[in-house]
Amino acid sequence: MTRALPTHPDPGDSPAGRSAPVDRLALLAQAQAAFADVASTADPEAPVPVCGEWRVADVVLHLARVHWWAAGMAVGVVLRTENPDRPRDAESLDRIYRWAARHLHATLAETGPDSPALTLGGRGVAAYWWRRQLHETLIHLDDVATAAGTQAPTFAPEVWADTVDEVVSVLGPARQARGAASLITSPVEIVATDSGDRWVVGDGDAGATVRGTSRDLALLLWNRIDLSSPGFEVSGDPSAVDALLEAGLTS
Repeated sequence: MTRALPTHPDPGDSPAGRSAPVDRLALLAQAQAAFADVASTADPEAPVPVCGEWRVADVVLHLARVHWWAAGMAVGVVLRTENPDRPRDAESLDRIYRWAARHLHATLAETGPDSPALTLGGRGVAAYWWRRQLHETLIHLDDVATAAGTQAPTFAPEVWADTVDEVVSVLGPARQARGAASLITSPVEIVATDSGDRWVVGDGDAGATVRGTSRDLALLLWNRIDLSSPGFEVSGDPSAVDALLEAGLTS
């Protein structure tokens, strides 16, 4: 399939108006459990290079806070809180994260996918958070696995392809709409070699193509790896791909 990211996106153009597949909630629970298990084996002060100066403890506290905040958004409440920096011992971190994960999952299960919610693009439905928090957890699962020197549990190519799709069809347009990301003036085709998904980012015919597995493409768009990593194939104008990756489609 081919999906396009418009040059001038509609701020309300997001999958928040669609019902998320039922399995996204089950996948979220799997990703949360995997994150908690991997994080509990890591040194809380192990560096996470892809997250700047953050350590494993910072990633765990961040994701716990995001889960709690997203649960509020899913029921239409904006919760204000600073990102905590304590506690930092492994036992407390594990307890706090698992509590936040259960709270988010229970909230999403109770509200259902079609309940009114606040999203990053305005008003929508809670299904938005089924998808957003699944992908947020997957990316940070990879972060802590790398820091722990272990392999993150495997998720199907279709799950990672959905992570790519969220960037090019939801998060990117939302950031462009508020001026946080550059418009794509040289369209790029993205091809997931394992799932068969294809996207065209920008309006018009693509002048460049980047191919890779869906997982690698998701990590590329989320700035976890770069094009020098094994497995990518770039054809056409490489400067167009560079511009895409520098556009700021993700935070």
